[in-house]
Amino acid sequence: MAKFGLSQPLRRIEDPRLLKGGGRYTDDIAVKSGAAHGVVLRSPHAAAKILSIDTAAALEVPGVLAVITAKEWAEEGLGEIPCVIPLKNADGTDRAQTPRGALAEDRVRFVGDPVAFIVAETPQAARDGAEAVMVDYDVLPSATDLATAHEASAALVWDEVGSNVAFDWETGDKAKAEELVQQAAHVTRLTVVNNRVIVASMEGRAAIAEYDAANEKFTLTCGTQGSWLVKNLLAGNVFKVAPEKIRVITPDVGGGFGMKLYLYAEYALVCMAARRLGRAVKWTSERTEAFQSDTHGRDNITLGELAVDKDGRFLALRTRNYANMGAYLSTFAPMIPTMAGTKVLASVYNFQVIHARVIGVLTNTVPVDAYRGAGRPESNYVVERLIDAAAREMGIDRVEIRKRNMVASSAMPYVSAMGQRYDSGEFARVLDAALEKADWAGFQARRAASEAQGRQRGIGLAYYLEATGGGPTERAEVRFAADGFAEVLVGTQSTGQGHETAYAMLTSNELGIPMDRIRIIQGDSDEIPTGGGTGGARSLYSEGQAILLTTATVIEKGKQAASEHLEAAVSDIEFTPGGFGEGKGGRFAVVGTDRGVGILELAAIQKARAAKGEPATLLDAAEIAEIKSHTFPNGCHIAEVEVEPETGLITVPRYIVVDDVGHAVNPMIVRGQVHGGVAQGIGQAVHERTAYDPESGQLLSASFMDYALPRAEDLPDIEVDLIEVPCETNPLGVKGAGEAGAVGSPPAMMNALVDALSTAGVTHIDMPATPEAVWKAIATAQAA
Repeated sequence: MAKFGLSQPLRRIEDPRLLKGGGRYTDDIAVKSGAAHGVVLRSPHAAAKILSIDTAAALEVPGVLAVITAKEWAEEGLGEIPCVIPLKNADGTDRAQTPRGALAEDRVRFVGDPVAFIVAETPQAARDGAEAVMVDYDVLPSATDLATAHEASAALVWDEVGSNVAFDWETGDKAKAEELVQQAAHVTRLTVVNNRVIVASMEGRAAIAEYDAANEKFTLTCGTQGSWLVKNLLAGNVFKVAPEKIRVITPDVGGGFGMKLYLYAEYALVCMAARRLGRAVKWTSERTEAFQSDTHGRDNITLGELAVDKDGRFLALRTRNYANMGAYLSTFAPMIPTMAGTKVLASVYNFQVIHARVIGVLTNTVPVDAYRGAGRPESNYVVERLIDAAAREMGIDRVEIRKRNMVASSAMPYVSAMGQRYDSGEFARVLDAALEKADWAGFQARRAASEAQGRQRGIGLAYYLEATGGGPTERAEVRFAADGFAEVLVGTQSTGQGHETAYAMLTSNELGIPMDRIRIIQGDSDEIPTGGGTGGARSLYSEGQAILLTTATVIEKGKQAASEHLEAAVSDIEFTPGGFGEGKGGRFAVVGTDRGVGILELAAIQKARAAKGEPATLLDAAEIAEIKSHTFPNGCHIAEVEVEPETGLITVPRYIVVDDVGHAVNPMIVRGQVHGGVAQGIGQAVHERTAYDPESGQLLSASFMDYALPRAEDLPDIEVDLIEVPCETNPLGVKGAGEAGAVGSPPAMMNALVDALSTAGVTHIDMPATPEAVWKAIATAQAA
């Protein structure tokens, strides 16, 4: 694509509406007839048998309309909240099953497990009703520690499974990896913890359900990352009705990060209650409830082995990853540490072979699923920590060892040891640009200055490789509305990424329609028949291809319409988009003449003719793009940290990112996405600790009083440069940017921290490196 001139840092067109209170989120929506309100009664125990549930007193509470339990759920013949990922164990058997209704029937398996749904005239009445439900529990031992839950002595989460191992999966060449490890001149072994994180999106989850009895149709409004997955799972798995009997509407969404992809129990419950009561039902999560019921992220313990020859060249990589699944297998959970995560284990390096084993472990905790990056941050983390450790053990400079093993740009296209085809990449160039920007060579002077003030300073780098989500298809539609706007209907879902701006820029560039005359429509499964949703940094990559196909069809139809209007042969009609940002508008004209018509005017003329019953060629069009391959964004993060030895307090005076996300349609949006991802990565590295009590299984960090999200004062001015190496797998040349910041930041931070603490004798520390953990590491090293 030659039109890279659209790459302008335009401010997001959706921001004025959102920042001035014009957003329309699920909880903002008022149902005309008035909605009843639902409250979920949740288990206070991590593991217990339900001996009985007495709802009589709750039904006597003024305003209470219904109390729904697993008994009522079963009476209506409703199905399960499914895990949609089949997975084979290494021995060929199937993964474990963890069947889950919307409400616990005979056993609860984590603190927060839904037990009853109380519906009332007001939220307060629903809460009072929930207090009146009497549940008799027989409390059981629980298993919440990932490090020991897979052992034979651990309390069982599922008696039917027989152990807490949900799956034991592997990929790669096991025999060859073993051979190279045995032959290696040096093998670095390291165990790293990728700590559990709570998503904490700005907007909590909420849902409103309405039921049209005459048409037997549900309408569910909720914040999702794509209405269609929720629609299809509700229809096929829960209510067992035809898909057209479910409509899912997604309004504005205040942050998703993977967590809002899924079908949750509450979405099914409001639908069931709406049908049962014959009126709309609304549920809105409270913040502590969100901590206990939204899917969590990460939570891996990974043992890594890096085999290196005498010259410091990588031979083999072996990993054994214990991945916490929580109490139930969530929608995509088994895929995250396995197929998604291992895809990038080779990163940007020339490994001869890789073997990865992933053991999915069930625990009495909140289910774990995709969180920004979805397995790829975890894989990049173990690789970059291993490389730093190998460099230290072998006495090789950590930059040099990376350069020595990087895939050369001349090798593209390159097939990695994990079988992934990289179509483009200039890894050494990106690394050099980051080193220069960070003034890596001048670091020792900055370290000396910090030491003179009693602080320990470290610098760390991490090179990351991402793999964006693919297809298989994505759809776009362009239609010309009666008010003179061009509407672009898309199958992705913005949760804060700036899609409205990016898609409008692309449409304007192709059709020459001013951006202020373009309206982006998303999220309604009735109005938009199919969509892949947003996840895995796939949106511009996939939807962009669909928009290009659709706008090309609009132009072809426009030429036919212009030939009719201008009374000329189609072959004599040319289209000129007018140039993005020029405000001239797209125009169809007869070649060699001044006779022409603007695209919006032509669309209106044809609509008017059709309305009169006259022959007309409408410009409206829809196309589906096949998404045939992944893209591989990559880049280098360099962090500098300072540590106060007396307190363990960490500050980040400087943070550098140089990214190759392919063609940046809007560099300002890209930088904003990177900033947000880095903030989440820094948060995971040194702030965010999800803690369960080992005895009771209680979530100890169940509010912002106990869970430390990074604040503005904790974050540096994140400096981002872009080196564009266009991807060859799509005509836009884009690679995806939404997850990049979160992939590279944890290893960069932790490598910097280990460098800072090395002067105190510390060679390893795990996330989250809170001040307490840092202080203990220093004290332990000094006492040794």
